[in-house]
Amino acid sequence: MRETRLSPAHAETLAELNASRPVKVIAVTGGKGGVGKTTVSANLAVSIAAQGRDVMLLDADLGLANVDVVLGLHTRFHLGHVIKGECCLEDAIVTGPHGLQIVPAASGMKHMVNLSEAEQAGIIRAFSDLYHRVEVLVVDTAAGLHDSVTTFSQAAHHVLVVVCDEPASITDAYALIKVLSREHGVQRFQILANQTRRSGEGPDLFQKIARVCDRFLNVALEFAGSVPFDDYLRRAVQRQTAVVDAYPASISSIALKNLALKADKWSVPQGARGHLEFFVERMVGAGIGSSTILQ
Repeated sequence: MRETRLSPAHAETLAELNASRPVKVIAVTGGKGGVGKTTVSANLAVSIAAQGRDVMLLDADLGLANVDVVLGLHTRFHLGHVIKGECCLEDAIVTGPHGLQIVPAASGMKHMVNLSEAEQAGIIRAFSDLYHRVEVLVVDTAAGLHDSVTTFSQAAHHVLVVVCDEPASITDAYALIKVLSREHGVQRFQILANQTRRSGEGPDLFQKIARVCDRFLNVALEFAGSVPFDDYLRRAVQRQTAVVDAYPASISSIALKNLALKADKWSVPQGARGHLEFFVERMVGAGIGSSTILQ
């Protein structure tokens, strides 16, 4: 990554931000592709931003990124350029609805799918050098059990697992929870039932996953809610806009805004947890000098 030197004014701003309250980081994942993870991430971030929060959305589906497509944004730079040293992280940020700050990733770049551990860690550390005011960071991870999924999920405070009521989605969600808990020390998960078609389907789906986890894993699960199947959501995706803005009275929009209200109340751990984390300097309230290197 490119070496970045901050001006005295930016360094002072960064020191003030690092001494302020920590950033809440929410990783949205799902184990399986096609469960609506990116749509949930985008609408969750837009909904929290609409509440007046300073929100950033990171597209961490590094090789098949499409947050910018979902929200109809045109980007000049993305994380691929940041990794290559062609720009710094600040240059890649674009502004979306309600002032939402978005960090786009690359699509169709094989190298981005196979980033090394050091490169993944460099992305996470780079966020500590941002002099943007951020209260909430939503991370849209890739699908599956790729290293980047576990790395970004472990670096977050809350892991929101999106699951549909179908065998493959349930099996893959459980596999992801198993790996994150046993190999990466993640013990708490929020479960969101997506594309539900009947009343009670969401809680029933949550209980299916909870029963298996209670039997075989030492984890704590919480039910984050349900997002009903909704044709208005499909229309919003086609229009490349957030359903919470395009069709605010739709059933999916109401459910996603309720999720945002719930997520706004999720706590942030006091102090760093001893491993790689987003915005760790703001967790410990540590100031840094006038020169910073992204590495």
